[in-house]
Amino acid sequence: MAGSKKIKITLVKSTIGQKPAKRATVRCLGLKKINSFVEQEANPAVLGMIASVSHLVKVEEIH
Repeated sequence: MAGSKKIKITLVKSTIGQKPAKRATVRCLGLKKINSFVEQEANPAVLGMIASVSHLVKVEEIH
C-alpha cells in the first residue's frame, strides 16, 4: 500500500510480573529485550496489540 504508515515500537519496561497474555503480545510484536525495537505497518491488528501493552512500549511514527 502506498499510503500506509510505519511506526517504531520500543520495549521500555520489562515483562517480568506481567500476565502470560501480555508477555505473548509483546513477543508477537517482535520484541524480546528492553530497548529492542521493531518497525511495523500501522494496521488495526498491530494497533490493537499496542493498545493492550501500552504501559510497556513506546510508539513513534516514522516519516
